[in-house]
Amino acid sequence: MLNSYGELCTEVYELSKPVGYSFGDIEYYAERLKGISGKILEVACGSGRVLIPLLESGLKVEGIDNSPYMLESCRKKCGELGILPTLFEGDMRKFHLENAYEAIMIPGGSLQLIESREDLVAALKCCYEHLADGGVFIADIFLETDFEMNTVKTRLWETEKEETITLEEKRIELNLIEQRTLSLLKYEKWQNGRLIQSELQRFPVKWYGVYEFSMMLEKAGFSDIVISGNYEYGIAPQHADQMITFEARKRI
Repeated sequence: MLNSYGELCTEVYELSKPVGYSFGDIEYYAERLKGISGKILEVACGSGRVLIPLLESGLKVEGIDNSPYMLESCRKKCGELGILPTLFEGDMRKFHLENAYEAIMIPGGSLQLIESREDLVAALKCCYEHLADGGVFIADIFLETDFEMNTVKTRLWETEKEETITLEEKRIELNLIEQRTLSLLKYEKWQNGRLIQSELQRFPVKWYGVYEFSMMLEKAGFSDIVISGNYEYGIAPQHADQMITFEARKRI
């Protein structure tokens, strides 16, 4: 069965990127958002890797994600910390929430899981519509630098229940014209030499050039765009392997 972020995928995400695990993004987002007293929305919040540390810092962050497994994981972790989160299940391309947010953020390149340009434009417009006037939008993207095909990468993790989870990743499509890759991820959970759970995940990634993405933000209505590389605000990206962060405003 194909899943976006299913039960086993969520468990692997928790093991490989637990709450608080940072690529430099948690510190960066905390700094950029620290003056905001109103509500903030994290789109594609997942299991709370970024959301929970920001909540603990005192920011009023709500989250939306399309995976019920990820959201349940986030709620469980928040419960263990005595935090009551506001979370929504929804599609980042077309969600409808009642609030107007002072900031919306999408860390980690999650926007690039959207397969078509048209759907990305719809997602950006959706975020724009959910911002208060003058509100800030912050999102990360990355550039594809690995163009190998049919290579298989395998990783494994040990769980607290003495289980072994393996992940086999194989790229099955590379389209340079459409700026898109597609990989098939196979998760397997083993215990005492016996396969007890398996899951397949179709994993698309679409990438955009720096100026291309800026124009898409402008098309969605945003202004005052600042492009930063390596989580250093206002310093333009210097290398293709850096995470690239865009900050923009909703017009007043």
